[in-house]
Amino acid sequence: MASRSLAPTSFRPILIGILRVAITLAVVALAFVAGRAMWQRYEVDPWTRDGRVRADVVKVSSDVPGLVTRVLVRENDRVTKGQVLFEVDTPRYRLALAQAQAAVASAQATAADAHSQLRRARMLGDLVSAEEREALEAKAETASASLEAARVAVNVARLNLERTLVRATVNGYVANLLLKPGDYLAAGAQGLAVVDADTMWIDGYFEETKLPRIHVGDRARVLLMGETSPIEGRVESIAPGIDDRERTNASNQLASVNPTFNWVRLAQRVPVRIALVRVPQDIRLIAGRTATVDVIDGAGRTVHAGGGS
Repeated sequence: MASRSLAPTSFRPILIGILRVAITLAVVALAFVAGRAMWQRYEVDPWTRDGRVRADVVKVSSDVPGLVTRVLVRENDRVTKGQVLFEVDTPRYRLALAQAQAAVASAQATAADAHSQLRRARMLGDLVSAEEREALEAKAETASASLEAARVAVNVARLNLERTLVRATVNGYVANLLLKPGDYLAAGAQGLAVVDADTMWIDGYFEETKLPRIHVGDRARVLLMGETSPIEGRVESIAPGIDDRERTNASNQLASVNPTFNWVRLAQRVPVRIALVRVPQDIRLIAGRTATVDVIDGAGRTVHAGGGS
């Protein structure tokens, strides 16, 4: 009876050893699966957390110089194409138009008198010398040219008057408003900017090692930082070139490339433009916001959403 009771206890170390081996193998297998998944995620899958909301920004400036008489918008206002943003010295340019119109009236009178004298000289025939007739013809042509120049000046003055009202050329939002009534604005000087709301897109900066799995037309999922609703997009284009910071032009026109001794070569980041297909209504698109971009490959398989790279 004693030998029977001791028999099971002799197998206990063996069972414990088998259990330890099984646990070790399970941990190794789990680590392998986790490591493979992490490698797939971070090194293969085309996704990046280095994305930005982008938009065209119109630098609004006046075509004519002068004092700013009125500013009709405020910072961050929504504006529509053709809306007046500010006004530059309209009274002065209205007077300039009136002056140009008066110059046209004077030039018309001068031209009419010159052509009248020429007609009389032609009617008199041989009574007027050829030299005098030629002088009258030159005078009439000069008067006609002066009249045409005065009319052009009127058109320029009218155009300048129209451009004293600076209008938005796109639909968007006012940004970087620097103007105040009474400021002097030189021709071409920027007074404010308008973020074009109709040109929003996403730039995802992908590692070059992931580009083989990104193609124009692929679907994309975009998640803005702080948001929970994803944006649907589509790969519109891939940048054809990026700046080579290691290359400078030497004085002899030959490339001078700095030698590198790094053991690890970092992958370059290449911009990929994502066109917006569907944006949830609760998402506020602001140029410059951070975005996570996930590309869905041509086979329709969804690459992971969220995360970082």
